[in-house]
This record gives sequence, C-alpha cells and structure tokens, in this order.
Amino acid sequence: MESRTGLGSTPSTLPYYVAFSQLLGLTVVAMTGAWLGLYRGGIAWESTLQFNVHPLCMVIGLIFLQGDALLVYRVFRKEAKRTTKVLHGLLHVFAFIITLVGLVAVFDYHRKMDYADLYSLHSWCGILVFVLYFVQWLMGFSFFLFPGASFSLRSRYRPQHIFFGATIFLLSVGTALLGLKEALLFKLGIKYSTFEPEGILANVLGLLLACFGVVVLYILAQADWKRPPQAEEQALSMDFKTLTEGDSPSSQ
Repeated sequence: MESRTGLGSTPSTLPYYVAFSQLLGLTVVAMTGAWLGLYRGGIAWESTLQFNVHPLCMVIGLIFLQGDALLVYRVFRKEAKRTTKVLHGLLHVFAFIITLVGLVAVFDYHRKMDYADLYSLHSWCGILVFVLYFVQWLMGFSFFLFPGASFSLRSRYRPQHIFFGATIFLLSVGTALLGLKEALLFKLGIKYSTFEPEGILANVLGLLLACFGVVVLYILAQADWKRPPQAEEQALSMDFKTLTEGDSPSSQ
C-alpha cells in the first residue's frame, strides 16, 4: 500500500504512472504515423493522401494533447495555480487547433472525391465529440480564466467541468477506435480476417489507444493524487470570496 505523503508532496507512484502514460501516448502517435506511412502512402494536403491528415491530427490533438491537458493538475503540483491553469488551457487550445485541421482535411477530401459526409457512426460520434470539446473549452475559459465568474459559481461548476472533461476524453478514444476499425474495413474488406500485416498493426494501435485512455483516467480517478491547494491559494480564495460575496473567511 502506498504510504501517506505530506501536503504538497508528490505521491511516490504518481511519476511512474505519468511516465507510463507519456510512453504510451508517444508510442500511439508514432505508431499512427508508421501505419499511415507504411500502408497508406504517407500524408499530403494536395493529393489523395489528404485523408491521412485526419487520423494523425485526431490522435495528436483529441487523444494525446487532450490527455496531457487533463494531467496538468496532477503533474504540476507546486507551481502557481494561475500558471498551471494557463498551461491547461493552452494545451486544450493546441489540441483544438490540430483537431480542427484534421476535420477540415477529411471534409475537404470528401468534397474533392465527391464522397458522402456524416453517414457513419464514427462521423456522428466525431462531430459530437468536437462540439462538446469546443463547448467545454469555452465554458472552462469563461469560468476559470475570464475574471468575471464569482467564487461560488466557479465552485459549483468545477465538478461538472471535471466530469465532462474526463467523459469527452473517453468519447474521443472510443471514436478513434471506431474510425480505425472503419478505415481497416474500407480498405481490407474480407482480407481483414486473414491477419493482414496492416490489420495486425492497426489492432495493436487500437489496444495502445485504449491503454492510454485507461491510464490517464486511472491517474485522474485517484483522490490522493489531486493537486493540493497551496497556502497562498487558500488565502486568496478566501479573500476573493469575502470581497465578491461578503462572506467571512471564518464562516467557511
């Protein structure tokens, strides 16, 4: 059993889980690139390879960077809260921009090839995830980075923000797995069942995607691994509540 750690100290096993998550995440990104390079011809914007921009951007943005953004508050435990908050928001911005590039790539490719849009379960889930992710970022910015929200409003919204952040990440992983299976069936067809090398590589990639999602969610689920509030943060929170709501710090 893990020993109890003091306030503000790093739990003994947390760095190992974080390192393992990063190893998994980077492996997923590298293996996605290898799959596209070895079996799909690589990536390019102005050719039939434009479609391949889509899975690479989605894995980098909605899987790897989004997962890392969720882990910021577990990794940066002693830095100033505002610094951690800005880093959390910036990682989500980068993830959103890369994801947007991936969406533009697939819609533009479909338009050029005269393919139908938004008919598959993968595409429906993908649009849902993208919209939820955008709304989640806007809400997070409005409540936690924009100075207008009151202390009590932030406190009431925080549990919903945490829940939907983890839920959207889980949906992102599931949608990526649907897209991977769809891509394999479109190209390999019945040959998928004959253990084609591409199918085996993609199956391993799918397992690693699932493992990355599980490890990130496991880290987030450990109550003892949450970022402890620093003394100055507690004082600022109490002062802010007193100024905005007229509450006395001693009444909390």
